[in-house]
Amino acid sequence: MGVLLAVLQTATLVLILALAYRPLGDYMARLYTSTEDWRVERGLYRLVGVDPRAEQSWTAYLRGVLAFSLIGVLIVYVLQRAQAVLPYSLGFPAVPEGLSFNTAASFVTNTNWQSYSPDVTMGYTVQLAGLAVQNFVSAAVGIAVAIAVVRGFARTKSGTIGNFWVDLFRGAFRLLLPLSIVAAIILIIGGVVQNFNGFTEVSTLAGNTQNLPGGPVASQEAIKELGTNGGGFFNANSAHPFENPSGWTNLVEIALMLAIPFTLPRTFGRMVGSNRQGYAILATMATLFVVSLVTISALELNGAGTAPELAGGAMEGKEQRYGILGSTLFASASTLTSTGAVNSMHDSYTALGGMMPMLNMMLGEVAPGGTGSGLYGMLVLAVIAVFIAGLLVGRTPEYLGKKIGPREIKLASLYILVTPMLVLAGTALSFAIPGVREDVETTSIWNPGVHGMSEVLYAFTSAANNNGSAFAGLTANTPWLNTALGVAMLLGRFIPIVLVLALAGSLAAQDRVPATAGTLPTSRPQFVGLLVGVTIIVTALTYFPVLTLGPLAEGLI
Repeated sequence: MGVLLAVLQTATLVLILALAYRPLGDYMARLYTSTEDWRVERGLYRLVGVDPRAEQSWTAYLRGVLAFSLIGVLIVYVLQRAQAVLPYSLGFPAVPEGLSFNTAASFVTNTNWQSYSPDVTMGYTVQLAGLAVQNFVSAAVGIAVAIAVVRGFARTKSGTIGNFWVDLFRGAFRLLLPLSIVAAIILIIGGVVQNFNGFTEVSTLAGNTQNLPGGPVASQEAIKELGTNGGGFFNANSAHPFENPSGWTNLVEIALMLAIPFTLPRTFGRMVGSNRQGYAILATMATLFVVSLVTISALELNGAGTAPELAGGAMEGKEQRYGILGSTLFASASTLTSTGAVNSMHDSYTALGGMMPMLNMMLGEVAPGGTGSGLYGMLVLAVIAVFIAGLLVGRTPEYLGKKIGPREIKLASLYILVTPMLVLAGTALSFAIPGVREDVETTSIWNPGVHGMSEVLYAFTSAANNNGSAFAGLTANTPWLNTALGVAMLLGRFIPIVLVLALAGSLAAQDRVPATAGTLPTSRPQFVGLLVGVTIIVTALTYFPVLTLGPLAEGLI
């Protein structure tokens, strides 16, 4: 019965995404190509001092992204440090400096890593004015960058790739805000709490008392999933019944995570003038998603040991109301996007089952990836795929009529190398520096040995890929991890954005090359297979040596 229910749940999810693909994808294409501005947008343009009709070069577009994000980091940091004097602080003190930096970097980079228990650390003002606002704008920034990259492929002999401020405001106000309002209402109907009640003292069945937290949860939960953010209102995240009460709300939250990333390929196809190109990108994302989901589900259903066999699978760390397949579907969706939300403890998965969420992030979160970041990450991999194909047949590689020359392949290669360098360097330094190693081993790691190595590796993988989920056995609220993970989040977000916008500018400046008999078709199943192979080989195998020291070694013990 459990398997049948999971199959029906997955089929319902596929139906929801299929129904959303064309209308939502077409709407986003119209949204980012329209020349009409709303009145509220015109007011914001005047306030910022921006001419909405003025196009920007890739360098000007990048300056807008970096300046806006820097301001966001400062605002979130100051709000946390001033929490004690803010209204609705719930009596919580100011957040410490190191944790404030880590949290500010986390939410501005769309990572939403949390080294703290939210319901006993952050008051409502910080949650709403700081964290929830960044849930909207960090997601809007990601989509804006993706649209700029698409314009790079769509335009010819152009020195511009759009206007960042126009893309930002439209994404936040015309796309994310209305969808979040509808999603929040649905979640409230499903039992997700939405109030300003603070803590309520209740009597338990055993005759004891317990303080239950409230808060504006549904509004933050909606954008948390829709914007692939992931930061929970409560410490248990989407395993908490106030955030995710039932099986059908679980399905709604999964659908929210996947909605925009899986429909952006349609937007891409419309903007470059070929829906078949969008279908090819979608097919690649969907193939990787299905392979990951089937693998992690099989590993958890067939967990070895007396307890898993009696329970019908590895149920440790999983909520009974979701079961194994409801948990693995959520885990696959959250780590194949950049959401990082959890409805089960990834730290309690089987050794190889726990490796799969880690591997999902190591793929670069492109199946389908975060809001915007998944699409531009997959397009970078497509550039590498056509370059490899061109080498095999001895032709100058082309993608969508644009030549992939030395400049383009260098930018794409550097893009691929950024996150592995951050992950491997961060993990290595955590064990190589004597003072840091002692602190990590005695304070942070609760599960010594091979699994402790996996916990640190997971943390840096999550931070550098801007995911935000964790092996929860790791205590990350320490000076080293707050700083190192914060830096990894910032570099893992903005260095790839620099490289991908430079790539967009280079492509936009080119003329379109007419297709010939030797041009590689990039909308056929053969190219989808090539792109899947490149994604796995170029990204996942980079991490194989370090995986042998962590989850693979643990699985063999």
